Amino acid sequence: MPFVMPKYQAPDFTQARFVNAPDARYEPAEKDGVAPEGYHSTSMYPEYFKINGKWTLAEESRMDSSVVLRDDGHLDVVENRNLKKGDKVILGRTEKGEDGIYMHCAGFRDEESDLDDQFVFRQGRSRETAFARDYDKLFELLRHEKEHGNILWVMGPAFAFDADARAAMQALVENGYAHGLMAGNALATHDLEGALLHTALGQDIYTQRSQPNGHYNHLDVINKVRRSGSIPAFIEDYKIDNGIIYSCVKKDVPIVLTGSIRDDGPLPEVIGDVYEGQTKMRELVKNCTTIICLATMLHTIAAGNMTPSFRVMPDGEIRPLYLYAVDADEFVVNKLLDRGSLSATTIVANVQDFITLVARGLGVMK
Repeated sequence: MPFVMPKYQAPDFTQARFVNAPDARYEPAEKDGVAPEGYHSTSMYPEYFKINGKWTLAEESRMDSSVVLRDDGHLDVVENRNLKKGDKVILGRTEKGEDGIYMHCAGFRDEESDLDDQFVFRQGRSRETAFARDYDKLFELLRHEKEHGNILWVMGPAFAFDADARAAMQALVENGYAHGLMAGNALATHDLEGALLHTALGQDIYTQRSQPNGHYNHLDVINKVRRSGSIPAFIEDYKIDNGIIYSCVKKDVPIVLTGSIRDDGPLPEVIGDVYEGQTKMRELVKNCTTIICLATMLHTIAAGNMTPSFRVMPDGEIRPLYLYAVDADEFVVNKLLDRGSLSATTIVANVQDFITLVARGLGVMK
């Protein structure tokens, strides 16, 4: 069954409550990085602001940021730390029009999920949930996004520990199903370790057998990459021809690696400043139309917080931004369930099994 993009249902601003609503108020920021009292904080949903009598959509939203009115009437969603003195920051703590602010949560209402019953089983997602239909819908979505969208993967290091998972993700990248990758030092390090030494943390990535002195392997790989000066240079110097990072470099897929305080090394491309890292992550998020978060709680929560539920396309069309969260831990995936039934799908699964199933479902791996 071919993928059908849901149609966006915009608010009817001819209704009296919108016509009679006041213009949104604003106040200039008094200093860099500080919002005025009473600032409006954004969500992941489409939000409209009445400016000079006209309801205007803030096109690039994210959670927990301020809205700045530019001189040309455009609305920018800005993290508070990035506010500049004099920015006209929208004020108001209501979201139904009273302050000239309207949050539109039902723009992509899924009629299939509407149910009159007040009590139903299995409203959450658990190991007992049936995910077959979710996979089928994901396959349809990814085929569409390969040609018409932008697919961003957020990956934990689990993929680097399994030969089949590495091969599956490499096949997805090389067949056009990845337009960006966000991860940490560990995924890249152990994937490159697998490419060079066929181990991850010193264990063979197929047999899982520990190798002699294997605990040195990932440190040696980091050292070699740092000696080469960059990941692409390392791939060239050591004739690397397999793996997730190799395929991204080969296909010019943008990679953002953000560090943590526990990192070994790290690799030269790993961003150590968390706010610089967040900014680089958001640059990738701003381009994506589907984001898939896999076995990394901190990166999943971070990506979820900066990802809206919608995307305004260059032609002005408003479409859903799909977010998937996949993890073996139910707690992690259920953290994002309040994002809306259409824009977020959570799957409780071993991500190594998930990625091989996806690669086979899309026909890029036997």
